[in-house]
Amino acid sequence: MRGKVYLVGAGPGDYKLVTLKGLECIEKADVILYDRLVNQKLLNYARDNAEIIYVGKKPDNHSYSQEEINQLILKKALEGKIVTRLKGGDPFVFGRGGEEALLLAENNVEFEIVPGITSAISVPAYCGIPVTHRSLSSSFHVITGHEAPNKKGAHLDYDILGKLKGTLIFLMGIENIENICNHLIENGQPPNRSVAVIREGTTAHQKIVKGTLKNIADKVRKNNLKNPAIIIVGEVVNLAESLSWFDKKPFFGKKILVTRTRHQASSLSKKIEELGGEAIEFPTIKIVENDNYSKLDRALSNIKRYKWIIFTSVNGVEFFFNRMKKLGFDIRFLQNAIICAIGPATAKELYDMGLKVKYMPDEYRAEAIIDILKDKIKDGDYVLLPRADIARNILVKELGKLGAKVDDIPVYKTVVPEHNREELIRILQENIDIITFTSSSTVKNFVKILGKENLELIKDAKVAVIGPITGATARELGLNVDIEAKEYSISGLIDEILNYFYKH
Repeated sequence: MRGKVYLVGAGPGDYKLVTLKGLECIEKADVILYDRLVNQKLLNYARDNAEIIYVGKKPDNHSYSQEEINQLILKKALEGKIVTRLKGGDPFVFGRGGEEALLLAENNVEFEIVPGITSAISVPAYCGIPVTHRSLSSSFHVITGHEAPNKKGAHLDYDILGKLKGTLIFLMGIENIENICNHLIENGQPPNRSVAVIREGTTAHQKIVKGTLKNIADKVRKNNLKNPAIIIVGEVVNLAESLSWFDKKPFFGKKILVTRTRHQASSLSKKIEELGGEAIEFPTIKIVENDNYSKLDRALSNIKRYKWIIFTSVNGVEFFFNRMKKLGFDIRFLQNAIICAIGPATAKELYDMGLKVKYMPDEYRAEAIIDILKDKIKDGDYVLLPRADIARNILVKELGKLGAKVDDIPVYKTVVPEHNREELIRILQENIDIITFTSSSTVKNFVKILGKENLELIKDAKVAVIGPITGATARELGLNVDIEAKEYSISGLIDEILNYFYKH
């Protein structure tokens, strides 16, 4: 049985610019082959058992030749696999998608083309440059700046290009920018015509250099601009002064390391990306089920004896209720208990489960809930604490002093994910601006993975923590804490990072 191939445009850099159909193709693929300029965050949407193959090509450094890529796509399809070929931008705009599709057609392999947003229009848009404008340009022309060396008559027709009044957009042309500009001037384009060169457009590292046909090549050299970059020629370039928007975001240009668990990282990463930053996810903790739930099962069987149930985290809520459902219990079994929560996220999770939270402290840590309950808990009251296996003992100790009978029951485990030290070192060598920690466990495991001997690698990065407990752990392990959230939540952490950058 033959498979099927989807040639998918992955967009220009910002992974959120992929189409819904493109995302569907990633999610259902048996095999994914992706290019160098594809944002690897798209691979997070792949199935766990998908085969993922990097086939990227740098100038003079190809992991696979184009012919080898063509044959690999064909081979996987003939094995009966669903193959998603991820290509930067649009597969049919200088993407060699046509070559790949022709081989499939010749071998009677079913395929679909899934268009993507080309950098030719999206990258200028992220810099506030419309490729057309009623008063300035009624056409735009997309031109390769890097033609096939074996193409018959391998040269652009500058006699025509020199006479065009519309916007000229050259892709992959930065290495040839001096020749391109000289040929345009020689063939009639005004030397003072506006030009912009944009590198890594639509990403947090987007950089724009503006000039004219006469001086832009020198400016590109002085600014050391390299590929991937596009060249835009035309009066529309001048609108960037008024219409630029992306580089005004407060986290623009910042690389921020997120160490939360994989399934929780998205909420923090999303906020970072909304503010223009690049969120790099390197989870240093992983939340997993207990090996044995006998203690929790006994507690659930005697749930009516508990007057108080205190939830300290979203994870605690999720694992507790998952176990309840597995045993056939529902929320009616909790009707006699007074529900307490530490933190608004925990309270919201309980609310979504259909439970009313009676008490939640303004300060989101264990000590604060004791201040609320010290006049309410009576001697002999049973208290259930469903939480992590490595939670601090302070809550059990203080509740015991109040006369409570506390059942401190682990409902999940936190473990160190499978990471190698070299991977973390490589990430840290890419000039990380901020490292975020949302629990003491994330800090401890970060240092464990990195090794204390390598802490020098983070001396230039700012360390941001979610609260004083996490901050204390970081300092104990030799980290300098620059940012500490006053409100112990993801929103509070983001606000404190914003305040730090406004002040500095």
